[in-house]
Amino acid sequence: MKDRALNTNHIDGRAVAASILEDCRSFVQCNSNIGRLVSVSIGDVPEVAVYVRNQERGAARAGLPFESQFWPGDISQDEAKVRIQRMNDDDGVLGIILQRPVPDHINLRSLQSAIHPLKDVEGMNPASIGNIVYSDVALAPCTAAASVELIKATGLDLKGLEVVMIGHSKIVGKPAAMMLMAEGATVTVCHHMTRSVSMHSRRADVVVVAVGIAHFLGPDMIKPGAAVIDIGINQVEGPDGTSYIVGDVDTDAVSEIAGWITPVPGGVGPVTVAILMRNATVAYQRQISAGWVV
Repeated sequence: MKDRALNTNHIDGRAVAASILEDCRSFVQCNSNIGRLVSVSIGDVPEVAVYVRNQERGAARAGLPFESQFWPGDISQDEAKVRIQRMNDDDGVLGIILQRPVPDHINLRSLQSAIHPLKDVEGMNPASIGNIVYSDVALAPCTAAASVELIKATGLDLKGLEVVMIGHSKIVGKPAAMMLMAEGATVTVCHHMTRSVSMHSRRADVVVVAVGIAHFLGPDMIKPGAAVIDIGINQVEGPDGTSYIVGDVDTDAVSEIAGWITPVPGGVGPVTVAILMRNATVAYQRQISAGWVV
């Protein structure tokens, strides 16, 4: 594997995240009565603990109070909704983060809908996602917003930019495509029924990949100089049996062709956490406008 320190075309997600978190910290310092973020984990899911730790660290860097709640895995849908409603009514709660995955008996979309849109810092309430259609992107899903932020970090002008989004999930691909259209980009969305993904991706100025397949995107699938945003997180096993994380892009090979590329880890992940904190500051401002905060 190449020494990534030598790859000047890598977009440093940690640096982008640090800038966003510094802006958040400045905002919080001027608003001492800001409430707390509440993370809700349902059941014992080991991988969720990693997300919670990263979010807690991000909140600390932004100066935002953070509380972790761990609900039993056998909690009923109705009881979970009651608890969310209590937080909706609690002036001390700035925003609610519902960790995924949830147990099979829990209807995730129903719980996300139960979170009031003004406390939906993840941008996962259907109302929040629907607002993107009207170019209101201030409270968009965090990973989708992170991908747009990283494209902006290249300095490319999004107006008229040819973007191919590979993957059309409800929380990443679709909202990211709509956000990019709101910025003036021309967006093609590819999915599992697309006949020739590479036919589309090879003409794009920017390729965003979110399919959950390790090394899906190779160097033959992009044009020289294109920007590549890798949203994938895949755990693979090396020849020695050691597990490690890779993205949806064959990073080392594609780096030889791409103008810019996000590494995994260190690309989209840190920015996603930072966007969550920025969403919290936006939620606070909207709560003030709605008369919730005096």
